[in-house]
Amino acid sequence: MAGRKAAAPDPVRSLALLWGSHTKPGRSGLTVRAIVGAAIELADVSGLDALSMRMVADRLKVGTMSLYTHVPGKGELTDLMFDQAYGDLYDDDDDEPTRQPGGWRGALEFIARRNWDVLTAHPWIHDVPTMRTALGPNITRKYEIELRPLDGLGLTDVEMDSALTLVLTHVQGTARAGAEQLRTQRDSGLTDQEWWRQISPTLTAVMSGTNFPLAGRVGTAVGEHFQSALDPAHALNFGLARILDGIALLIDERA
Repeated sequence: MAGRKAAAPDPVRSLALLWGSHTKPGRSGLTVRAIVGAAIELADVSGLDALSMRMVADRLKVGTMSLYTHVPGKGELTDLMFDQAYGDLYDDDDDEPTRQPGGWRGALEFIARRNWDVLTAHPWIHDVPTMRTALGPNITRKYEIELRPLDGLGLTDVEMDSALTLVLTHVQGTARAGAEQLRTQRDSGLTDQEWWRQISPTLTAVMSGTNFPLAGRVGTAVGEHFQSALDPAHALNFGLARILDGIALLIDERA
């Protein structure tokens, strides 16, 4: 059963839940942590849009109304899921990224790959609106930890935030493309190679004689190299290296 699109969460209720206790059980024995964990497991398989409070209740073998004594609705539950998904991003040591080899650059590479791992494990995160996401303890800790490698390099506070945002939005974009690629393959039942073989004769026929030599040459080279129109891991690595080169130039200017 597909769940309805979640109503916008109440930010006050979300904040109270996010910063409250997740382990105190209610009369039914349920805890907020258990509810959120079950919801994440379901969303990992079926996606966020398909998730419903009833599905979560069925997974926990309780009545749906039991959930509402802990979480007001799907909107607030989504805020809790988003925060909990990032709860294990780093070890208990808040300086884990800064301890990586390679200075600030190695730290940002580490941060990028950890975020990539979370996004590929939980692709439903791409469907969570992030502009006004309630700031829970895990998201706040994440921001604190990820800013530390950029502190003391001569960048302004705004530049530190902008540099981190540039890295993270690149990771999010490539991870989203990878998730879309996997979803397309699953829904079509065809690998990228099978799909290209299927359309290649027709594509060759309709493009014959057209004046797109550069598109044809580069597209063919990419397809042969990756056996796909896109390799998300390559896009991540290529773009990240160029972004870090640019940040390095900015740091040099400030120095």
